[in-house]
Amino acid sequence: MEIIRDYQYVAPVDRGASAAIGNFDGVHLGHRSVIDLARDAVPNAPLGVVTFEPHPREYFAPDAPPFRLMSGEARAHQLEKIGVDKLYELNFDAALSSLSPRSFAHDVLLNGLGLRHVVIGEDFKFGKARAGTAALLQGFGAEMGFGVTVAPLMAQGSNTVSSTAIRNALGSGRPRDAAAMLGHWHRFEGPVLHGEKRGRELGYPTANMSIDRLHPPKFGVYAVLVDVLEGAQAGRYHGVASLGVRPMFGQNKANLETFLFDFKGDLYGKHVSVALVEYLRTEQKFDSLDALVTQMDADSDRARSILAAL
Repeated sequence: MEIIRDYQYVAPVDRGASAAIGNFDGVHLGHRSVIDLARDAVPNAPLGVVTFEPHPREYFAPDAPPFRLMSGEARAHQLEKIGVDKLYELNFDAALSSLSPRSFAHDVLLNGLGLRHVVIGEDFKFGKARAGTAALLQGFGAEMGFGVTVAPLMAQGSNTVSSTAIRNALGSGRPRDAAAMLGHWHRFEGPVLHGEKRGRELGYPTANMSIDRLHPPKFGVYAVLVDVLEGAQAGRYHGVASLGVRPMFGQNKANLETFLFDFKGDLYGKHVSVALVEYLRTEQKFDSLDALVTQMDADSDRARSILAAL
């Protein structure tokens, strides 16, 4: 998958795609239905996705509580997995946000990226002050010579599949419900950071990851699947992870600490992907380190049983 970040300097080989447009936070089933329409819209055209980094909501409200389900890195990995050829990850800045709806259609989609067809959700808004609508883009497409398909919102049972519904499921400690809407496990991806190595001293060495700028699921202990994405020990492992502020040690900055079963090696600096499978228990502060280790043994046994049944 090619990643193109500047719509003003697009190589001829990266033009002519049929592309879905949106933020695609989570790359959930609703997003995938939009992308599938783009895949089928123009035979033999490259499949593209037009998205934005940072997320426009982050740009306009940088101090708001974290809401993103995915980092840009995780989103790109998921889009590559489903067969996207061209990821147009445009820098969302003052210049892009100030474009009128017409200028966005003409300067970015037509002249900049050279798209042959675009697919958007029916609630899609674009251009300065989000003044552009799906109907307006259809009119621009007819005028400027590119196709526009408007995809309906996807429902699952009586509920609409949305990033908000997925956040609610994760915030309630229901990762399986979130996965049903995502079409994949909810994951945290990024480099393993150096921590205080307390887990190693207790016999449970952990891979520490930041969750900065991401929506925090319910704090607690989870059964997890772990993909080591690089190095000699790349592959999938089972594990148990603690998500939260580590009350046993008086911490106040949330992170993710993952113990990989049957793994020996150094993961510092390596990129990993941790999927939340099942919520096991809340965070706790124990009376002693021995009590903590006993509970960690129990968590690991339960997680092994859950993951073996997948």
